[in-house]
Amino acid sequence: MDDELERIKQKRLAEMKRKMLLKQIKDQRESEPEPEQPREATNQEVLDAMFGNRAWEVYSAAAYQYPQVIGQVEQILVEGIKEGKIADIIDGAALMGFFRQVGLPVRLNTKIRISDHGELKTLEQKMKEDES
Repeated sequence: MDDELERIKQKRLAEMKRKMLLKQIKDQRESEPEPEQPREATNQEVLDAMFGNRAWEVYSAAAYQYPQVIGQVEQILVEGIKEGKIADIIDGAALMGFFRQVGLPVRLNTKIRISDHGELKTLEQKMKEDES
């Protein structure tokens, strides 16, 4: 009889330990933050990773001059980058060439400046000085 009583006690004790352990594991999982799912990079982030040397200046000018189609062009660029068709860094000149190829002649605001004794002057300022 004592053996049977001892066996029942051991069985209950083992069951209680198992329940406590399961509760601890459950509490631990609830307290741990869920690992973040990797999110898809935005178009801006993809382009930012590939744009170099004045490319954003050209892109901004194109977006200002052709706002109705820049979204489609941006999507084409991003897909090309993601698929590995565009693997090199895109600089301003390459982007300008791309826009011309797709029929968007982007115009940039350019200024010619001359260095005169360490001072940058516009062509207009230099011509006025030479006349005086």
